[in-house]
Amino acid sequence: MDAAISILRAAENPEPETKAFYRQVLDILNDSGVPFLVGGAYAFNRYTGINRHTRDLDIFIRRADFDKISDALRMQGHATELTFPHWLGKVRFGDVYIDLIFSSGNGIAEVDDLWFDYAVDANVHGVDVKICPAEEMIWSKAFIMERERFDGADIIHLLNACGDKLDWARLLRRFGSHWRVLMSHLVLFGFAYPSARHVVPPPVMTELIDRLRNETVSPSPEHSICLGTLLSREQYLKDIEQEGLQDGRITPLGNMTPEDTAIWTEAIQEHHKPH
Repeated sequence: MDAAISILRAAENPEPETKAFYRQVLDILNDSGVPFLVGGAYAFNRYTGINRHTRDLDIFIRRADFDKISDALRMQGHATELTFPHWLGKVRFGDVYIDLIFSSGNGIAEVDDLWFDYAVDANVHGVDVKICPAEEMIWSKAFIMERERFDGADIIHLLNACGDKLDWARLLRRFGSHWRVLMSHLVLFGFAYPSARHVVPPPVMTELIDRLRNETVSPSPEHSICLGTLLSREQYLKDIEQEGLQDGRITPLGNMTPEDTAIWTEAIQEHHKPH
């Protein structure tokens, strides 16, 4: 029950109507039988004990299940939308909304079966649910490096709270060829918490340092590529649009299509509008 109480506090006691909306949607999803996970501030609080105000509820689903979940919600009077076809949908209740997430904004952290295989039991607003695994949270958050949002501190707190229990082999596999991103966060973790450096297994750091050493003395790629767009949808647009570098988000380098990136880029202006 302590975890349930803690997770409830993560939302700083939302308004009764908002709480009722959250609970109704969670109940509908449980009744539908379609797997889903709770993430965001609720999962972060479950692992770290850190309370944070949140404007919404993050639900993680498989892309293949979006239509089934939409149908289940519509049958109970809730309209859904596929906001960004490559990673995100929403269900709204007035000014309140729930995100239906099946990947990440850069198309990298796709929700697959492993998210559910390693999910953790929790209770959110009185409803029994599963929450995202810490490893997948670290993976998806690691690439968020916008001017207005940087999730590095979240990762450092997750490492501090869960590092001795993480499946490090799976985490390394998740990052794959993007291992430099993971390494950068692990280096910062050791800086933020010097006395907890041991939480990161020495073989993991040795492996990453060896990769860095080998790559440093290897020839650079022949093609002009910018992987910065995996970290920020806005801050590397000049490199793509004016300098002609190949966009690391777009297939075959990444998982997005030119249409996906165009929609995602167009939304930047809407994001910066005053609310």
